Order: sequence, then C-alpha cells, then structure tokens
Amino acid sequence: MRSEKKFLVQSISSMINDADYCYFVTYAGMTVKDVTELRTQLAAVNARCSVQKNALIKKAAAALEINGLDAVDLTGSTAIIYGQGDCSAVAKLVKEFAKKCNLLQSKGGYMDGNVLSSDDVTALADLPSKPVLQAMLLGVLQAPSRNLVTVLNAKAASIVNVINAYKDKVQNSN
Repeated sequence: MRSEKKFLVQSISSMINDADYCYFVTYAGMTVKDVTELRTQLAAVNARCSVQKNALIKKAAAALEINGLDAVDLTGSTAIIYGQGDCSAVAKLVKEFAKKCNLLQSKGGYMDGNVLSSDDVTALADLPSKPVLQAMLLGVLQAPSRNLVTVLNAKAASIVNVINAYKDKVQNSN
C-alpha cells in the first residue's frame, strides 16, 4: 500500500476510534450547498462529516478489528458522520436533514464496539435527547422515596385528623 493510502487509513482509523459514534451515510446527488448546510448543522452539535473512499473505510475497520462492518452497505458515495457527545441528537439531525433533502440516506454506523444497521440509527434518532432521558431516569429513581414520604405523611395526617375529631367532639359535648 502506498504511503498516502496508509496515512489515510490511519487517519480514518483514528477518526473512528476517537469518536463516540460514527454514522455512514450516502450523499450521492447532493449539491455542495446541501453538504455545506449539513456540515454547518453538524458542527452545531459537535459532529463532523468526512467523505471517504469505501475501500479505505473497510481497511481502517480491519485495522481496528471491527467485525460485522460487512453488514453495512459501503458502496457508492459514503460519508462518515462522527463526533463526541449525544449520538441521539446527531442521529435526529441526520434523519431530519434526510427528510428535507431526500438524497441523504443512512447506511449504518458504529458505536461502543457495535456495528449499527440503518434501522438502529433510525431508532437512535427516535430516542429522546440525553437530558430528557436523564430526567426520566431521575424521576424513576426518586419515585420510591417520594411514595414512601407520601405514605408516611398520610399516616401522620390521619392521626392528626383523628385527634382533631376527638378534640371537636370533646368541645361540642362541653
């Protein structure tokens, strides 16, 4: 392999390895204006888009010992969308951009040592954002203690109600 290709394979390998997530998309037929708009929107959510040759992506995956990338259709024009942080927000952005620009389509992805299908990327896009998921988890974790406090307060309130009723009865009989 020529030194330029070795450098590109190393560059793609580090891109995939350093990212929290990678989505492979096809962009065939998109205008430069569309690709520039996509890159601008991705930059806003701490993600990047890089157009790479399929053969070099496959060699980088082999160098990283990623098994199962054969399931991703790496044919035609392929761009890698990668970054740090909330993978769901980026998947949502890609899905919304694909609705607007019918030429962008997800091929699959790679995250946390797992190869993702196109359906997996779509499922990630349908998840709530990370802060919403964290709030939901916090609510679930707080529910038992909140319920315990409610039950204890109800018992204390019922005791107070009984004492008040007895006090009222005593006052009325005097």
